[in-house]
Amino acid sequence: MKIVAKKKLWKYLFWLGPFLITVGLTVGLVSQQWGLIPLAFLIAGIVISGLGIIWQSYQSNWWRRRSTQAGTNALVATLAVLAILGLINFLGTRYHLRADLTETQLFTLAPQSRELVRVLPQPVKVWVFDINQNPQDRELLENYQRQSSKFKYEYIDPQARPGLAEKFGVKDYGEVYLESGDKRQLVQTVNENERLSEVRLTSRLQQLTNSTTAKVYLLQGHGERQLSPGKGAISQAIQGLGDKNFTTSSLNLGETSKVPQDAVVVIVAGPKRGLFEGEVKALQEYLNRGGNLLLMIDPNTDPKVDSLLQEWGVRLDNRLAVDVSGESVVGLGPATPLVTEYGQHPITKDFRNGNSFYPIARPLEISSVPGVEATPLLRTKPYPKSWAESDLQSEKLEFNADKDLKGPLTLGVALIRKAAKSASTPQAAPTPSPLPSPTIQSKTSPASPASPAPPAPPAPPAPTPSPTPSSQTATESRLVVLGNSNFATDGLFQQQLNGDVFLNSVTWLSQQEKQPLSIRPKEPKNRRITLTTTQANLLILSSLLVLPLIGFAIAVIIWWKRR
Repeated sequence: MKIVAKKKLWKYLFWLGPFLITVGLTVGLVSQQWGLIPLAFLIAGIVISGLGIIWQSYQSNWWRRRSTQAGTNALVATLAVLAILGLINFLGTRYHLRADLTETQLFTLAPQSRELVRVLPQPVKVWVFDINQNPQDRELLENYQRQSSKFKYEYIDPQARPGLAEKFGVKDYGEVYLESGDKRQLVQTVNENERLSEVRLTSRLQQLTNSTTAKVYLLQGHGERQLSPGKGAISQAIQGLGDKNFTTSSLNLGETSKVPQDAVVVIVAGPKRGLFEGEVKALQEYLNRGGNLLLMIDPNTDPKVDSLLQEWGVRLDNRLAVDVSGESVVGLGPATPLVTEYGQHPITKDFRNGNSFYPIARPLEISSVPGVEATPLLRTKPYPKSWAESDLQSEKLEFNADKDLKGPLTLGVALIRKAAKSASTPQAAPTPSPLPSPTIQSKTSPASPASPAPPAPPAPPAPTPSPTPSSQTATESRLVVLGNSNFATDGLFQQQLNGDVFLNSVTWLSQQEKQPLSIRPKEPKNRRITLTTTQANLLILSSLLVLPLIGFAIAVIIWWKRR
């Protein structure tokens, strides 16, 4: 009787363990505080349950049974699988690993966007005033948020929070705003037909976080590209500069004798008539004091800037750049070079093998000049895909070995010139030194040792030892020369990488290293097959008549052989 009583006592004690565990869990979940009391119940219940299991196994030899061992192995395997899955989920929440397998990287932020978000100087928040949360827009905002903890976003129902909507001045559903400190800016309005754009969001983000503005002047008065909308205008390019926080103004050097002091970049876009000598000198003086100039010169024009370009080792070729590589693939004419090869330069570093095209372009010749660093930006394909055509009157463009130049051709170049600018002298001495080098160096180099001119070089070192080094400051001038301006006109500006070439050139010229370069919207490539009427009819006949007849003929042949 005593043995039976002891067994019942241990049996009741065993059930006390699960009871205490249930009490501990209930107290902790109800109070939402896992303090001393719920932990004490849990620990006591676990200890009693464990002792009860050990006692029961000792009394009945439970551990020695084959079924117990098999069940224990299954339990251990199950717990191991659960532990592995829990560890994977834990690592997944702590470390994010995403792979974008789309061809154009549709779900990956551009390098410019990532760089801008990672160095945000202060917290930024995106407010989307809309009821519906589009998955594509949320994915884009999540990509931004993964780059920095300073970037946040939130969807707001304007009807549920009218005070906040009034604070931002919301007028319609779908408006997206950026907020940083006390600054607010409208990004765009999203709807079913227009989704949130990375290009606009990055541009507005850069404007909001960068308080400085750069002044860009566009030369006018010589038939340059029109700034306002119109045929052959560059109004879209002007709008793109505004989106990147540039302020643009027209400049007529015939009215003013010099480039304004606040000019960060001067653009000469496709002049049809020559500049006056005084205007060219004004641009030279602007470059000499550390200015930045973008020249876009079309063929069959003479802007009279040869003296300026000679100082930098650039010569405008009067021939026409011909490229036949784009005729069969994208339908471009031979007078529209298709460029897929770019130089290793900040302007084109992210282009890879993307496309840009330049209708009616002229090649450039680059020569070495002391103190000038030149980097070709745009190159056509090698001959016979491209060449420089000298006969512009012929309707049929053919390579002539006597007059034409074999490709690859350089259509654009970026140059840097570092010099010492003296405060006491108007920099007259350094200016003539580069001028003769590209023009008479090859002809006069043999005669120069015999001429009395060599004593001239010792003259510059004479002022060098003078005790006025503090009056000299190192300056850097930048120049970009492109043999075409059509690529930046309205309609062509938004095609392929054309707009990037223009905006990146201006951004690099502005010498604002923190300014992100231009990015292009990512679009899925069109993989649809376009058939002509003849091709469609042929496909119908082949699928509904030819293929069934072939199958029927094969069946008849097999039957005839086996009969």
